[in-house]
Amino acid sequence: MRTFAFIALAGAVLGSPVPALAQAAPSDAAPLPRREGLSMEMPTLSEDAALQAAVASTSRPEADRARDGERHPFETLTFWGLQPGLTVVEIEPGRSGWWRNILEPYAAATGGRYVPVNRPTEGMGVADGTADMVVVARAFHNWSRDGRAEPYLAAFFKALKPGGVLAVEQHRAVEGLNVADTAPSGYVPESWVIHAARRAGFELEARSELNANPKDDRDHPFGVWSLKPTRTSERDGRTLTPDERAALDAIGESDRMTLRFRKPYAAD
Repeated sequence: MRTFAFIALAGAVLGSPVPALAQAAPSDAAPLPRREGLSMEMPTLSEDAALQAAVASTSRPEADRARDGERHPFETLTFWGLQPGLTVVEIEPGRSGWWRNILEPYAAATGGRYVPVNRPTEGMGVADGTADMVVVARAFHNWSRDGRAEPYLAAFFKALKPGGVLAVEQHRAVEGLNVADTAPSGYVPESWVIHAARRAGFELEARSELNANPKDDRDHPFGVWSLKPTRTSERDGRTLTPDERAALDAIGESDRMTLRFRKPYAAD
């Protein structure tokens, strides 16, 4: 059986909602709990052979599979609660379709449904209240800059059934910084994402350090795109030296938050 470490919430996490999605978390909001104050309980999991097969499949591009050691797809999807037969909506899967190349064949093999959506406010591809999971990977830094976060989160909430999961993976900024300052480099504070989701009605159920990378100091010439897999090495007249390129490659991929939110069940 595979196992993985995750951080589950020990209780209520945050208090006051964020006043404006373009700002940092309000100073009077309850702070994020410290890691040492959280439960380190290990979940009891059964192996999902179909998910293992989807991750290991040679039909996935070789470049995708080469990143598994840093993106932990099996463990991350298990943490998010992926199961056979679910309706999973992925937001902005991108041209490379890294998560899509796992989720779509998995859904086909298990009687589920995979729905890619690029413009959530124009339609979520499912009837309201019918999605089991909405997956958002590495997108909040873009949405925070143009006002899309709030309407997008509202669309996710509407599409999910009660008890449905909002699954988030996102480049993580240093806590306490303003999202307006960090987002242009591809990073956002974890507390900002949590406040934004809670304002939309979601409950934060669990946080994981599966995709944390302590080597990432976030101080890169071309933001997060300096790192793998993009590896930008030249922009605006600046070209990295071979030593600079090697140092960035040694970091690996970004430090990332991995969060599981849930749409509350209907009140009894």
